[in-house]
Amino acid sequence: MDESRPPITLYTDGASSGNPGPGGYGVVLKCGDYEKEFSGGFALTTNNRMELLAVIVGLEAIKWENATVNVVSDSTYVVKAINEGWLEKWRRNGFRKAKNPDLWIRFLGIYSKHKVSFTWVKGHAGHPYNERCDSLATAAGRQENLPADSGFAGNGQDTLI
Repeated sequence: MDESRPPITLYTDGASSGNPGPGGYGVVLKCGDYEKEFSGGFALTTNNRMELLAVIVGLEAIKWENATVNVVSDSTYVVKAINEGWLEKWRRNGFRKAKNPDLWIRFLGIYSKHKVSFTWVKGHAGHPYNERCDSLATAAGRQENLPADSGFAGNGQDTLI
């Protein structure tokens, strides 16, 4: 770890109203005393896409490389994909059996630039940052005139790739 840079904690959540349906993501990036929030939404997407996109947006917001980052998420999909090796298997198989390969490929591009660990937390259980991310995600998914999720195909594969 670069001793001059403090570790970063990314709190993330994704939500959709219907699955698929309108949805959003929420992120709180915490580094020392610094906190920044991010959110966004789409007209038609899935919960898993928004959970993963929250992680991606948070990692992409980090201004330097080789950061030590702990991602705190209530998504078993995202956390298990990393911690249990699912992502590595999907990557080796050219993402043939993976859902959301467009987002996983984007994730790998930024994930490789940092030292990232993942911690699962139970959702809707009172964790203040998880609750904040949930509020950001659900509010983003309720916005008017949401853009299309260009990677979502709605064909059971979750993406156009």
